[in-house]
Parts: sequence; structure tokens; C-alpha cells
Amino acid sequence: QVQLVESGGGLVQAGGSLRLSCVASGTIFSINTMEWHRQTPGNQRELVARITSGGNTNYADSVKGRFTISRENAKNTVYLQMNSLKPEDTAVYYCASKINGSKGGVHYYGNDYWGKGTLVTVSS
Repeated sequence: QVQLVESGGGLVQAGGSLRLSCVASGTIFSINTMEWHRQTPGNQRELVARITSGGNTNYADSVKGRFTISRENAKNTVYLQMNSLKPEDTAVYYCASKINGSKGGVHYYGNDYWGKGTLVTVSS
């Protein structure tokens, strides 16, 4: 069974930095896109950043120039470097990936998996 586990969240002052990590484990052949999303209470989950298997990246307008997504394919890991943090960045951050793998001897392609989230709190 594939699992995604995020880490690196915490409390930081406005203007500070945090680096989030997300490791995928299980029977994984390869990972297509890897993404970071975030959600605040009462709001829908929003896409923050996406990186393809080829390294192409996309960012939400609200984080462009401040956040950087990267990945280490050999470690099935995606990172989110967050700089110049603002109080409005406070949210639970989730990683998501489209994974090619195997379960019960059956191969699958492009299945969506989500982590349980890590809380980022930015104080003013």
C-alpha cells in the first residue's frame, strides 16, 4: 500500500522560511506529477505548486517568487521551500502524487494518493 508522509510544518514568524518534505513509500515503479496543496478551515483545498516527472513546475499566483517545489526521484520525495512567509500562508499543507505501482500483483498507472497533511502556522 502506497503512503505519502509529509513533514517540516511548524510555527514561524512572518518573513521566515520553512521546508516541507513528502516521502512516498510502497510498491512504486515511478511517480508522475507531485503536488502540494493547502487548506484552511471553511475553505476548499487549493493547489499551491506542481512538478512533473520532467521537472516542469507550476505555482499558484499567491506563492510565485516565494515558494519553490522540487523533487528527488530516487527518493520518491517532493519538497516545498517556502520563503518570505505571510500569515495568509497559514494552512494545512498536503502532498499529492500520481503514482505508477503494483498492488496484489496488479499494476496500476496514475493513481492519486494523498498525505495526511502538515500544519504550517505563520505568526504576524
